[in-house]
Amino acid sequence: MRTQHAFDPELAAALALMPEVDLSDLAAARAAQAQQLAVALAASDTEGVDIEELRVPGPPGAPDVTLRLHRPRRRTHGPGPLPVVYGIHGGGFVLGSPDVDHDWNLLLCRELEVLVVSVDYRLAPEHPYPAALEDCYAGLCGLVDRAGPLGVRADRIALWGDSAGAGLAAGLTLLVRDRGGPAIRFQHLCSPALDDRLETPSARLFTDTPVWNRHNARLSWDAYLGGRPRPGAVVPVHAAPGRAPAASLAGLPPAYISVMEFDPLRDEGIDYAHALAAAGVPATIRLLPGTFHGAWAVDHAAVIQDATREAVSVLGTALGRR
Repeated sequence: MRTQHAFDPELAAALALMPEVDLSDLAAARAAQAQQLAVALAASDTEGVDIEELRVPGPPGAPDVTLRLHRPRRRTHGPGPLPVVYGIHGGGFVLGSPDVDHDWNLLLCRELEVLVVSVDYRLAPEHPYPAALEDCYAGLCGLVDRAGPLGVRADRIALWGDSAGAGLAAGLTLLVRDRGGPAIRFQHLCSPALDDRLETPSARLFTDTPVWNRHNARLSWDAYLGGRPRPGAVVPVHAAPGRAPAASLAGLPPAYISVMEFDPLRDEGIDYAHALAAAGVPATIRLLPGTFHGAWAVDHAAVIQDATREAVSVLGTALGRR
């Protein structure tokens, strides 16, 4: 029997309509998601946004990486190169595609008048770490290499990600700094999956929360890391940024991290914000009361509408659009 949590009333009322996610049967989970996304995409309104796909060279020895570009038709900020939101979808490292964030990407494109780029990275367990991260890095480099023809500002790029996508965004930020790659102006992490150890109080407490729970989190990390690490094994911080010592986070771009109150990933997001701040990196943490992992999908709820307005404002300010 599921534990009773003090969910926001609007979110609680929507729970019956939200599909459960169970990674124990990955083929079934993928098929169910594909069906849900097909329905959602058919209902999407793309008015005011031009969408195209761009293929760029992948990591050495790997296939090309596909980027989905969302370009605004309205240009109230005048002509010239566009700032960029480089988005990384969630899905526990094992599910998803750019379709997952389709409506969110359309919203950002319209509201901020920026180029929103969604990267289609390889999924685990077929492609464990570092495949997804290297795809994200190759996609970012390919985008910056084509900044002129694409009409984008390579000095105004914000990373955005949700859940596992936010974990990849955090890892990508570290990787870009360590390799001297493209400049990142800002990192926006929503409910980030950052720490494979799952030892925080929230990771231990929330075993039966809707959409995401400790069981799914464990399965997702095992898939991404190619199996459960043995005790004492060294897991790279690029894979699990929550393992990074605070001192090693110096020099990263400012961060905005939002977490859900009843989410096993809640505390690792909070801990990461504190670690960034300890390293001298400006970091804002936003806890959304009464929420659970994936509550962003209930976009009519007041708590989500407020969080959406704030998220758009934060990204707009970071990219010079506010």
